[in-house]
Amino acid sequence: MTLILICLQQTKDLKFATRLLSEKFEKISDPKKEIVRELGFGGLIHILPMNMPHKLLKELANSFKLVRNTLKASYGSFKVKPKKIGTAFGLNASGDLFLEKVSYKDLSKENKLIFRRFQGKTLKNLTDEMTSISVESEQDRLMFKRIFIIYIQIAFLLLSTITKVSPVHIAPIFEMKKITEGNWGAHVLNFIIKG
Repeated sequence: MTLILICLQQTKDLKFATRLLSEKFEKISDPKKEIVRELGFGGLIHILPMNMPHKLLKELANSFKLVRNTLKASYGSFKVKPKKIGTAFGLNASGDLFLEKVSYKDLSKENKLIFRRFQGKTLKNLTDEMTSISVESEQDRLMFKRIFIIYIQIAFLLLSTITKVSPVHIAPIFEMKKITEGNWGAHVLNFIIKG
């Protein structure tokens, strides 16, 4: 199932995401890995780099039918639902949906600062920050969590050919107290469908 979901994200290089993710988790410290687990993303730590022929991955991606959110195969078809995505990636797939996007003008003064801090950052910027930030203080831990949430969306969960932070990626970080309760399965599926 994980393979299928990765394929559905239809990027230029479908293998790159799993390799990138695996390498980053090898390099981050144990305290940071513990924070990742606390956030509900511990299942992603164990995703291995994919070594599948690109043609097979494209074939799987092209077998996804948007009309019914089904994957058609020669043996039949199955419906792709948020719960299946949650199970495959070890993420929560129940609870409230995250906002699709945030509107800058509707944010509080404090949240506008957070928005501007991440606006336009690239995947490389996030990777560097995630690696270099300390997690000694509570404030640093919160910042690491925000960086990680945005990073994991761009690098793996909400893959696209654009590797810059957008309002879609920023939306979940304004609800950090409820981040583990958010419906990540639906968040990913909605992105795949819109893509």
